[in-house]
Amino acid sequence: NNTSINIPSTIEVRGEVYLSKEEFKKINTQREEEGLPTFANPRNAAAGSLRQIDPKMTAQRNLNIFIYGATYQSVKNINESLKKVNLVQTDLSKAPKIPKISEIKTHYELLSYLKQIGLKVNPNIKKAASFDQIKEYIEYWRERRHSLEYETDGIVIKVNDFSYQQKLGQTSKNPRWAIAFKYPPEEQITKVLDIIVSVGRTGILTPVAKLSPVKISGSTVSNATLHNEDEVKRKDVRIGDWVVVHKAGEIIPEIVKVVKERRTGTEKPFKMPDNCPVCGSPVTRTPEEVAVRCTSFACPAQQYEKIVHFASKGAMDIEGLGPAIVEKLLANKKINDAADIYYLKYDDIYGLENFKEKSTNNLLSAIKKSKDRPLSRLIYALGIRFVGSHIAEVLEKNFESLDELANADFETLNSIFEVGPRIAESIVSFFKQEQNLKVIEKLRSAGVNFKAQKKQLDLKPEIAGKTFVLTGKLSSFSRDEAKELIEKYGGKVSSSVSKNTDFVVVGQDPGSKLTAAQKFGIKTLNEEEFKKLVE
Repeated sequence: NNTSINIPSTIEVRGEVYLSKEEFKKINTQREEEGLPTFANPRNAAAGSLRQIDPKMTAQRNLNIFIYGATYQSVKNINESLKKVNLVQTDLSKAPKIPKISEIKTHYELLSYLKQIGLKVNPNIKKAASFDQIKEYIEYWRERRHSLEYETDGIVIKVNDFSYQQKLGQTSKNPRWAIAFKYPPEEQITKVLDIIVSVGRTGILTPVAKLSPVKISGSTVSNATLHNEDEVKRKDVRIGDWVVVHKAGEIIPEIVKVVKERRTGTEKPFKMPDNCPVCGSPVTRTPEEVAVRCTSFACPAQQYEKIVHFASKGAMDIEGLGPAIVEKLLANKKINDAADIYYLKYDDIYGLENFKEKSTNNLLSAIKKSKDRPLSRLIYALGIRFVGSHIAEVLEKNFESLDELANADFETLNSIFEVGPRIAESIVSFFKQEQNLKVIEKLRSAGVNFKAQKKQLDLKPEIAGKTFVLTGKLSSFSRDEAKELIEKYGGKVSSSVSKNTDFVVVGQDPGSKLTAAQKFGIKTLNEEEFKKLVE
């Protein structure tokens, strides 16, 4: 609302959405009353709220945000606007003075400007002139942070001057001009009441410690994952033990160690069951893995997770078919597996909680629409072990149909670039399972697309059959655009450099891939050379 400051027509800011502790409690209380599973922590609740398909549902969650930065291009746009007004307030609190400067040169000045134009900026920001001042500020918030309205586990320390930020640069994932200090997690002692076993989407059995409820970092903890059988043995956790518990990253409850001096001799060692606790089928563990798995693909516990995955945004993207609805459909025996989704009728959905005429028709329409998804989406949706969305795209490029993929042998799959023996073995095994074949036949009968959508390639001799690796930031292309161009002309893009790499395309602030290219003597291309190659 400050009319004395110009706002550029284009500005891109970065921030973090969060959920207050109070709002988190309200949401979980409401979900308990509705018979829905509660969120484990505010971070998960905030993420889940943003993923809601219905924006009205997201709006009900009272999410908040702190803006912590902007792109360098946006800073340039801001400075162009500032030249016209020549104003910026450099104090984020209630400073009476508004000194004049010609441009924003520091992160602190940027945050001040963003606050002035009405964006939410964290008020607990401080400039430090030395490492001692940084340490003082860290100590100041060590205990006080628990009084904040949101959960936090540390402080981010940033280089203030933008010119230094640009010199320091960044890796492919993280800036070199910022680092997070994490406080040691709060620890409490509590008792292991029991160790139960949960079964996930891929059939993995996970031991979970049921704890005597204890308050840690502002919330009550009553469960802690023990990850796998080997972890239980390594920590020697027994039923009846007193244990030290903390929240890993202030979020995930974790048993740190057993207080063995408090043992009485009545504690019971844990043993992973020989049969699945949900369906009773035998469990198995391969020598190279720590995971114990249920051998039945028809296991009800797996079906819930499999169906949720099948309908998820990255898979068949069935709008409106979220975890709560899947749970209700399974509970009412309207579906038993993912393929049954396509046989749902109006009366199967209408009358479920929150489903009236319009919402029922919307879901049926979304289910019908999903039948025409690309083959790669279906491959990913099937939940084949080790086959993520990228490998699913690779498979679509190499096979005409799902049937051709299902009939492929190990040697054929293993020879495909980026597949390899582990994934090949998993695919062959998946299509041998009778239960999986039954689901696939039901999908076929329902009219789900089984055919690959082949892209028309415009082969270039200098690119076709060649393997490229991209490193650093390109100014004329996004990473995906560059990848698409290479593939359009018949080339392949790999995520790592090897002796089989033909070209490494080098942008700004390249990472270790450039060093690897120099080590192997691989030809490098700067952005201009790459542009000429793909023009």
